[in-house]
Amino acid sequence: MFYWFLKWVAIGPLLRIIFRPVVEGEEHVPEDGPAIMASNHLSYADWLFLPLTLSRRVTFVAKAEYFTSPGIKGWFQKKFFSGAGQVPIDRGSASAAEGALSSARRILEGGDLFGIYPEGTRSHDGRLYRGRTGVARLALETKAPVIPVAVVGTDVVAPPGKKFGTLTRPVVRFGKPLDFSRYFGLENDRYILRAITDEIMYEIMRLSGQEYVDMYAGRAKEAATKAAKEAKEAAKRRAEALARDPAQQAEDVVVERAAAAEQAPPADAGAADAEQKKAS
Repeated sequence: MFYWFLKWVAIGPLLRIIFRPVVEGEEHVPEDGPAIMASNHLSYADWLFLPLTLSRRVTFVAKAEYFTSPGIKGWFQKKFFSGAGQVPIDRGSASAAEGALSSARRILEGGDLFGIYPEGTRSHDGRLYRGRTGVARLALETKAPVIPVAVVGTDVVAPPGKKFGTLTRPVVRFGKPLDFSRYFGLENDRYILRAITDEIMYEIMRLSGQEYVDMYAGRAKEAATKAAKEAKEAAKRRAEALARDPAQQAEDVVVERAAAAEQAPPADAGAADAEQKKAS
């Protein structure tokens, strides 16, 4: 009940008026029965705009902290996310993946729509990263069709690391359902799971127009953070070295000026020739 109150009364109408999201391919979403909505993940706002464009309820998994925080704030947080169609998952536990799949199976067995982000986390730079095979296993175990989804523009509305960005019209594109019935019974074959996942990610890439990177998003994010930290530390060390050695700083200025002089355009050769002829 709270889900529909948020969607049709409290939040949904406001989002529609302000952002006016564009929907494409909604005819590919079945009117009833289970389906897996496999989407790219650009922003925390994705889970708002994807369900907003459909008349059916879409359930996602959310981190357990939203459901276990203490106090009044924690109580409201739990009520909000539960009512908004989220189910808790402890992402820090060893059984987190199995817990998410178990929740998803229960939702799909009830004939509902389940939303999943195969990348496993938000893209930190707007590119599409390698999908994890849980979505493939889920499709084979539940025999539910997979509908590729591309959400575009939410990283402008709510960029990574920020609560608010720039006003734009997000686009939600639904692709044709993907049928993997030819692989039923092979959910324990890791090569089949990888092939299915790659096919799903290709369709998402085609719908979103994102650049694809054959690396897990979490690892790419860690590598980018590490590189940025190393660059910052190197710049700091350089600044400290210059502060300790004024002579080195002066030498750098001389070198820079010499390099600039070498790159400077030559004097007016025509005027020089004229002076030389006049003197002779």
